[in-house]
Parts: sequence; C-alpha cells; structure tokens
Amino acid sequence: MERREEQSGAAGAGGASALDFTVENVEKALHQLYYDPNIENKNLAQKWLMQAQVSPQAWHFSWQLLQPDKVPEIQYFGASALHIKISRYWSDIPTDQYESLKAQLFTQITHFASGSKIVLTRLCVALASLALSMMPDAWPCAVADMVRLFQAEDSPVDGQGRCLALLELLTVLPEEFQTSRLPQYRKGLVRTSLAVECGAVFPLLEQLLQQPSSPSCVRQKVLKCFSSWVQLEVPLQDCEALIQAAFAALQDSELFDSSVEAIVNAISQPDAQRYVNTLLKLIPLVLGLQEQLRQAVQNGDMETSHGICRIAVALGENHSRALLDQVEHWQSFLALVNMIMFCTGIPGHYPVNETTSSLTLTFWYTLQDDILSFEAEKQAVYQQVYRPVYFQLVDVLLHKAQFPSDEEYGFWSSDEKEQFRIYRVDISDTLMYVYEMLGAELLSNLYDKLGRLLTSSEEPYSWQHTEALLYGFQSIAETIDVNYSDVVPGLIGLIPRISISNVQLADTVMFTIGALSEWLADHPVMINSVLPLVLHALGNPELSVSSVSTLKKICRECKYDLPPYAANIVAVSQDVLMKQIHKTSQCMWLMQALGFLLSALQVEEILKNLHSLISPYIQQLEKLAEEIPNPSNKLAIVHILGLLSNLFTTLDISHHDDDHEGPELRKLPVPQGPNPVVVVLQQVFQLIQKVLSKWLNDAQVVEAVCAIFEKSVKTLLDDFAPMVPQLCEMLGRMYSTIPQASALDLTRQALKRKPDLFLCERLDVKAVFQCAVLALKFPEAPTVKASCGFFTELLPRCGEVESVGKVVQEDGRMLLIAVLEAIGGQASRSLMDCFADILFALNKHCFSLLSMWIKEALQPPGFPSARLSPEQKDTFSQQILRERVNKRRVKEMVKEFTLLCRGLHGTDYTADY
Repeated sequence: MERREEQSGAAGAGGASALDFTVENVEKALHQLYYDPNIENKNLAQKWLMQAQVSPQAWHFSWQLLQPDKVPEIQYFGASALHIKISRYWSDIPTDQYESLKAQLFTQITHFASGSKIVLTRLCVALASLALSMMPDAWPCAVADMVRLFQAEDSPVDGQGRCLALLELLTVLPEEFQTSRLPQYRKGLVRTSLAVECGAVFPLLEQLLQQPSSPSCVRQKVLKCFSSWVQLEVPLQDCEALIQAAFAALQDSELFDSSVEAIVNAISQPDAQRYVNTLLKLIPLVLGLQEQLRQAVQNGDMETSHGICRIAVALGENHSRALLDQVEHWQSFLALVNMIMFCTGIPGHYPVNETTSSLTLTFWYTLQDDILSFEAEKQAVYQQVYRPVYFQLVDVLLHKAQFPSDEEYGFWSSDEKEQFRIYRVDISDTLMYVYEMLGAELLSNLYDKLGRLLTSSEEPYSWQHTEALLYGFQSIAETIDVNYSDVVPGLIGLIPRISISNVQLADTVMFTIGALSEWLADHPVMINSVLPLVLHALGNPELSVSSVSTLKKICRECKYDLPPYAANIVAVSQDVLMKQIHKTSQCMWLMQALGFLLSALQVEEILKNLHSLISPYIQQLEKLAEEIPNPSNKLAIVHILGLLSNLFTTLDISHHDDDHEGPELRKLPVPQGPNPVVVVLQQVFQLIQKVLSKWLNDAQVVEAVCAIFEKSVKTLLDDFAPMVPQLCEMLGRMYSTIPQASALDLTRQALKRKPDLFLCERLDVKAVFQCAVLALKFPEAPTVKASCGFFTELLPRCGEVESVGKVVQEDGRMLLIAVLEAIGGQASRSLMDCFADILFALNKHCFSLLSMWIKEALQPPGFPSARLSPEQKDTFSQQILRERVNKRRVKEMVKEFTLLCRGLHGTDYTADY
C-alpha cells in the first residue's frame, strides 16, 4: 500500500513529494493554505494536504499535530486526518490496535475538553466513527462506557468541562451514524444497538435538564444532544419526559431555539404516529404556548412566534390523520387547528413584518386530504366541523395576499417583492386546492364579497381588498373548469365597474380575464364587455406581461367569435409593436395572438391584414440586408425573423389542431385559394436568402431563419409542398458552409412531414448526408443530437426514396464508423442513447448492409477502443444484429459497450449511469 501511495504522490507544498508527509511539511502546507495570498499556491497546498490525510504516514503525524503547543488550525487538521483514516480505512487497522486507538482518543478528548472547541468536536467525531465500526461485537456497551468514563471523578478536567465534552460526543454519535459509510447490514445492527443504548443517554439528559444547578451552556448542549438522538427513530413514549422538559425550557430565551429544534425533531420522526397517547398528551402542551405566542406577536418578536408556529405545525401536519382518528378528542384537535389558523393569519405583511404564515400552508393541504380520505359517514361529520374553518381560511389567506399601501410597498427591496410574489403563488395554489373541499359555494362567497365591495356607497373601498378578491377568483378559474358556474356572468359584469388606479390591480384584472377565456368562448356575447379593457392595457408597458398573455388566451380560445373585432385588435397591436412598447418575448406572444386571430378569417382578409402587419418589417429587413453585419443590426434581424416565425406558429387555416365538435364546426370558414403563409414565405424567400448569405456563419441568425421554416412546416403540413425546391437549395448552402444543429433539425422536420423533400433535384442528398456525419463528431451536444435525430428520420426512407437508398448504400459504412468511434469514447456518455437510436434504425431498415459493415468495421485491432478484446467486439455485433424490435435493449447494449471501451465497466462511475 505504501509503495502505491509513494508512486502516485504529486509534488505538493514547497516541492515536497509524497515521501515527505512529515509533521514539518504538513505544517508548512497548512501555513500556505491559510496565509499565502496566491490562490494557486493555496490550491496546490490543499491538494497536497488531501493526499497527506489519506497516506499511511497520517497515523504518525496526526497525533503529533495534536500537541498542546500547536495552534488550533494545525490541531484541527490532525483530528480531521484521524477521522478520515478511521471512517474510510477501517479495514487497514489491525484488530489488536482497536483498544489502544480508543484509549488514545479518550485521552485526547479529555485534554481538549478545556481547549479548542472545533478540535474537540473533530476528535469526538473520530471516536464516534470508531465506536460505530466496533459496535456491537467489539464494543458492546460503547455509549454506557463513554458516560462512565467521563463521569469518573479522578479526571484532571473540571466537572463542567467533562460534562460538555461527553455531551458533544453523545451529540455527534447519531449524526456520524446518519452519514457513515457502513454497509447496509452493519447499519441495521448498529441502529438496533444504538436504540438500546439510548437507555444510558436519556436518564442523564433528563437529570441535567431538570437540575436547577445546571448552567445554561450545559442545558443547551443537552437539548442539542436530545435533538440528535431522536432522529434515530427512538420510540416517542421514551422521549416524553425530555419533550416535557423541552417545553418548559421554551420560557428561557437562551434555550428557546434549541428547545424548538428538539421538540420539532421529536414530533416529526415518521414512527411517532404510532404513539397516539403521547401525541394526545402533547396537544395541551402546544396549546399552552398560545399566550407566549400572542405576546411575541404583540411585541414584534418574530423569532419566538416563528418557533412556536413550527411546533404547532409539526404536530398538526405530521399527525393530523392519527389525531382525527381519535374522534372523542375532536375538540382539542380543533383547538390546535385554530391555533395554526392564528399562525396563518399572523398580523403584518410577509416577508417584511412576518415570516411565519408561509410555514402553515402545507398543513391545510394535509388536513383536507386526511378529512376527504375517511369513509362517507366520518367524512360527513368532519366536513360539518371543518367547512366553516376552511371558509375562514379563505378570508385569512386573501387578507394575507393583500398588497401593502403604495407608500410602504415603495420601500420594499426587489428581493422582498419577489418573496411576496412567490408567497402569493403559494396562496393561490392553496385556494385552488381548497376548492375541492368547498366547491361552487367558494366562488359564490368570493363573488358576493366583491359585489358588496364594488356597489357599497357607504365607505370607499381599498384597491388592495378588490385586488385580493379578484386574485382568489383568478387562482381558482385558472385550473378549475368554471364553465358551469352561475357567478361568472356577474363577475364579468362587475369587472368594468372596477376603478383601476394601480398597476397591481390592473395586472390582476387582466389575468382574471385571461383565466376566464374558455368561459368567454362558450359565452361570446360577453367578449365585448372585457376586450376594450385588454386592448387599452396593451398600450401600458407596465402591464405588458398580463395584457399580452390575456390577449393571446382570448385569441386562442375565442378566435371564431373575434372576426367582428379583428380590425381593431390588429390596429392596436400594430400600433404597440411600432411604438416598441413591449420587450422581445411579449412581442413574440403578441404575434402568436395575431396568428390565432387571423386563422379564423377568410383568406383574402388574412392576406390583407398580413400585408399591413408585415410590410413595415419587410422594409426594415430589406434595409438591414444591405448593411454590413454588426452586433446591433444582428439583433434587429433576429427580432424580425422571430416575429415572423411566431406569427406562422399559430396562423393555421386548416384547423387540424382544433378540438371543436358538432355545431361549433359551422363557425369555421372554408379555406379558399393559396395558403397565406406560403404566399408570404414565397414573397420574402429571396430576401431571407439575401440575409442568410451575409450571416451564414452566425448560429443565431441561421437558427432564426430555420425557425421560420420549421414552424411553418409544422403548421402547414401538405400545404408546404410549393416551398420544398427553394428550401432544399437553401439547406444545401447552409450545409456546405457549416453543419449547424438548427439546420439539421429543420431538415429532419421537413423530412418527417414531407419525405419527398429528398426527391427534389436541387438538394444534394450526398452532401447533406456527409455534413451530418461530420456533425456527429462536433463537440457541441445540441449539434450531435440534431445529427442523430436527422439520421433516425432519414434511414427509414432508404427503401422508399431512391436517392436516400443510394447514398446510404454508398456512405452508410462511413456513418457506422462515426457512430462506433463515438461509442468508443469520442463522444460524451450522456449522448449514448442518441447513437443507439442510429444503430437501431440501421439494423431495422438496412439489416443486410449493417451485418456486413459492422463485422468489417470492428475487425481492426484497437478499434473503437484499445481496451476491447476481439471476443467482446464479436459479442456486441451479434447482440446488436439480433435486436430489431426492442429499442430499449439496444440502448442498454450501447451503454454497456461504451463502459467497456472506456475502461469503466464495473467501477463506481457506472452507479450514476
């Protein structure tokens, strides 16, 4: 072992080699790590020290580094090295040295009981690791021995120092167990052993916690130790006395945090639900904290209110089912639920004045799930008790969702505003979930409140209150089918009455209209009530996201009822696009909205609107095409091409994506004349080619051009036929310059939709094939994936398209060799599934050629990897040729083969693969 360490040792600190893992060199390297300003020297030192820690010499220098005259940083490294040797190289330690190692560690811990705390902790972790490796056979009563040794009166260390050292050791023992590398069978044995040994720990902890003379630092350590042990799934009834003591300790501000942690950990362990009697005893203890909670809220003491809330939620959330089962105790559980309700509605705005309410939201999901999981009779009883509670919850949540005053909100940081936005999303999700419990009555409830608020003449309403009620409606309408709700017509009628004086309120009005777009499609007579509001909002940059996304939803859902409004929608949209009010992504959404809108018009109407909509951009593009390429005109070109491709994504006059049935079909116009998208594409094709000729080497521009045609192919299907010859020529030019992922993806799409693409005389199939093979060897994963996708689409055509069959026969062997090279180690392992797809396609569609090629290709020694034997290559080729049905099996074969090629088969690397 030492020889291997010596050979692998790299030069380290100050040129010292692995042979020189001495105390002096370790100290020099540590000095370099902590104090050398040069980052490269620090990194070198760290690397060398990591080698030193695992070297055989570490057993020698570790003890010397712990000498009392060394500084804590050096002592800490010595203790860490001991822990690493014990935890990772236990099998290297002869059994006859266990006892002396144990004795040395005890001695060192005793020395450091009154010394550096960080060194003490590392030594305790080392002894804990030793104990776990020796338990239960070689050290049967490890924990009891630790307690006995540290209670010995003849120790030179004072009683408090010994007590704290023992508590530190007992605290790290379960923590070390949780992270230890013990084999699974050993883990089970040691867990059982520790569970028995807690009998030696808990009485000591109880005594120290209840003893009036125990100083605060000892009591705090006791609570941390208890917290650590309960995570070993100690039976909850065995923890009762300590949990009660921890509740009492909550009154001491110094012990508050540790007590909360201990109680929450004890209550939250999965096994706790078996001990229902203990759980029932805990409810009064939690309810007893209500006065302390109220005082904390009154005094603005966020830490205390947060901690008490954590305890109440831990009991409610983890054990609601078990406690609901105790029907005779329903009142005490309801009292706990009301306490959690108080925490949900805690005064102040999240996250500025309070951070507690968010902890409670999951509890309401859990409680509802548990109630609805009971059989009908029991469920009916609990519904009666809890429906009013959930209606109260809705009021509380909508109050918490309210924005602060404009003045106060103005002082919030951007991070606080973002946290509040996420909090409102969580509230929205909770309201949506609660709908399952409360049903249509919830919508009526919200509608009545909104109606009273908007029609009351008694007092002026705050925009915040209105916004929150609308937000509640929107939360439900976004995901629940409200088409049969009898309150939506009233709500649509109320929306125009809202006095919109604020951006947040306007945003919510927009999103609410968007959430009701499916309802509007079924009730088109109401569109005119809300559409003017949406079009007006389009002109406000602050409402960009909400207004554009709402218009897009309306245009998608209601397109067959929009022709009367089409001219107005197009005019307003054109206006805001020309004024550049919106950011790029919203401009793209707006174009998609217009695509949906135009799809429902007659062809001549579509062409007329397209002309006025696109002409300004075409003129701009013509101007840009004449300019010398530079970064600013590139952005403008990509933007215009993006607008066109987004418009073509949704402009679909064939209606093949429509879900409409029955009488709805009567609304559809019958397409007449040429497809408008094809007309536009043919008009701008020369211009796009001109742009492309100047920007062929720029991936972003090529991608933007390909996107136009790819989106069009997907939408047009057979109508794309007139474009095939020109597109073939353009693709050929792209390939001859540089094979890029976007061009390969476009070829694949065109091929998938129109196999006769390859019949086109203007397309040099051989050139495209060879470029795609070349692209398989590119370092960029997207390009390689696109190439693989291209071949999996191309190879099935080799029987039906003559030009494809010819090129596969001539150049297929070249493709196979490129695939084998990639599997052999030239490509990333993450891409192996893509290469397996090509092999599968070759085997399925070109079997006779593949069976000849694969034997020839694998013949040369060292190909595709020098690590392979002829037998392994032979096995692989036979396996592949046999599997023509199950693609998953081929993927497994390729993964196995690539590991053999890379020398990784049977190593740790395969675990993540």
